[in-house]
Amino acid sequence: MWMICKKEWRQFFSSLTGYIAIVVFLLLMGLFLFVFPASSILDFGYASLENFFSLAPFVMLFLVPTITMRSIADEYKSGTFELLKTLPVSPANIVWGKYLGCLLVVAIALLPTVVYAVSIQQLSARGGIDVGATTGSYIGLLMLGAVYTAVGICASSFTNNTVVAFIVSAFICFFLYSGFNAISNLSLFNAGADYYIEMLGIDFHYRSISRGVIDTRDIIYFFAVIFLFLLVTQRNLVRR
Repeated sequence: MWMICKKEWRQFFSSLTGYIAIVVFLLLMGLFLFVFPASSILDFGYASLENFFSLAPFVMLFLVPTITMRSIADEYKSGTFELLKTLPVSPANIVWGKYLGCLLVVAIALLPTVVYAVSIQQLSARGGIDVGATTGSYIGLLMLGAVYTAVGICASSFTNNTVVAFIVSAFICFFLYSGFNAISNLSLFNAGADYYIEMLGIDFHYRSISRGVIDTRDIIYFFAVIFLFLLVTQRNLVRR
């Protein structure tokens, strides 16, 4: 498993695409947070990273599928999947190895954003940022990235076309994040079912963790979604 994880890590950074994806992500977040007037933290007048944590899930809709789209689709396309099956590893080890490799890249992409928190803390005249809420938000963002990665790996296992894998992954991630929330707002579900439908979406649990309170129900939700998509991926590899 760790051999496959290492291979996935090297494969992503073996081309310029990997570096460009991370640089574009950090550049976009920097522009939104410090340059564009509508979302600039500097114009708010108080130390908060709320804009960053509300924008990051949508920017990651493009970052994470870019990282995962080649993970299994390229194995099919290049014919190395048959070689991979001859190795003394189980389908579960292949899936988890690729998942951990991609998740490590996502974590590396998020790590430099800690500079934003340090910068705001230094620029603050008094009080500073809410450390508890910021820590919770980063945990939520990492869990969100973990779910997006599982979805991307799953989408990549169904096709040998990386573009298709990217589009399908981005769509599923968007639906999981915002779709259930939008459905719950329909007048049809105003009788009480709206709350339970909203609970099925990532946004509900992400916002809950972002308040700085780590609820085990939110953690269980994220892990359940991750295991579900990785299980589907594993079954798909066995079928192939």
